[in-house]
Amino acid sequence: MPLYEHIFIARQDISPAQVEGLTETLQKIVTDNGGKVAKSEYWGLRSLQYKIKKNRKGHYSLFNIDAPAPVIEELERQEKINDDILRSLTIRVEELDDTPSPVLSRRDRDGKDRDGRDRDGRDRDGRDRDGRDRDRDRDGRDRDGDRGRRG
Repeated sequence: MPLYEHIFIARQDISPAQVEGLTETLQKIVTDNGGKVAKSEYWGLRSLQYKIKKNRKGHYSLFNIDAPAPVIEELERQEKINDDILRSLTIRVEELDDTPSPVLSRRDRDGKDRDGRDRDGRDRDGRDRDGRDRDRDRDGRDRDGDRGRRG
């Protein structure tokens, strides 16, 4: 059977639990019609490059599918009917990759982004993106008002 990679983007205002339910529904469509979903990944809520149907963000999900072409046609037809799905893309591939996708492998397991900062923008030393200590204001004062002197 032909092999496919399929990505869909769901609306930003639905919860991750609803996206998981939507993913299970789409997987059921594939399996009920004689196909097989080899891998399913949820990439999370990500910013879009441009607005799609008045949405600036979307929930991304990836499927690796082993199914005949009519199954993919039915999957895409059901996605067009569903209002929660903004866009989808299906690509035929020569072989399926079982390793995590580059989007998932970019994220470090301890919650760090690619540049080594926490998700809230602080580096390993506790400094903000502009290099200032997060516990001091612009004048170098501690949050309690003194300039680092203990008294």
